[in-house]
Amino acid sequence: MANSLEFAIKYIPVLDDIYKNLSVTQNMDAGKKVDFTGTNEIKVLKTSTTGLGDYSRTNGYPKGDITANWETLKLTEERGKELSIDRMDNEEMANVFGMITGQFMRDWVVPEVDAFRFAKYAGADGISKAAGAVLTKDTIISAIDEAVRQMNADEVPVAGRVLYINSDLQPVLNNAFARSWGSQGAVSTLLNNYNGIPIKYVPPTRFYSEIMLNDGSEDWGYKKSANGKNINFMLIYPEAILQVVKLSLPKVFTPDENQDKDMWKFQFRIYHDAFVYENKAKGIYLHTIG
Repeated sequence: MANSLEFAIKYIPVLDDIYKNLSVTQNMDAGKKVDFTGTNEIKVLKTSTTGLGDYSRTNGYPKGDITANWETLKLTEERGKELSIDRMDNEEMANVFGMITGQFMRDWVVPEVDAFRFAKYAGADGISKAAGAVLTKDTIISAIDEAVRQMNADEVPVAGRVLYINSDLQPVLNNAFARSWGSQGAVSTLLNNYNGIPIKYVPPTRFYSEIMLNDGSEDWGYKKSANGKNINFMLIYPEAILQVVKLSLPKVFTPDENQDKDMWKFQFRIYHDAFVYENKAKGIYLHTIG
């Protein structure tokens, strides 16, 4: 009879792969070690200097200042869920428990994490914003070009930018360019790079400017808030944001280990947050509908 360790060895790496394969924001997870000063706090060093002045051959260099201080960021999102299935139900349905836990990660965890992050960035102070009607093949390129122009004007580094586009706009973007086809055996119209900027397409259900998180009393996990807007695209310089996952833990209990009921039990908990650095907010450009 399988125990929880055997199940973990077989299924938990798959659950982790599901997040990595299907999340559109995973590529911006913190690439360096994040030090926690408390149970829910991390420290970020903020620095600034002053500009040039006139050099004097008599008095020498004009005096400047260096400002350095630690900013405390607190994690706010602690989410979880417990799923159970009766031992006999699982057996009679060809050991469906492993498949269901994978489906839970794919259908609920990954979309919520992505949606939370985009909404957090969209609501940050100091970012660049634009709004308008639904983009068409005649307007989408000029809208993206304006985002690039604004970031250039704000002197945001070019290398590393990522363009996140609502997947509903994928055919619109494809139709914005005139193309000719030869006699290739296979044709792809997918545009995955624009002037050197990688493109990632985001499902529209994860692309809102503001969301609500369910407290667990209802079946839905998150949804667009009353004041939320549909996002057309976001241009993001990853150095402007910080995505932190302190804990992402799936636990499995067999019916023999479950002391409450004769059921397989799956528990998942994620403790995370996302932040926009105040002095790098111009590294985010948001374009919404309305």
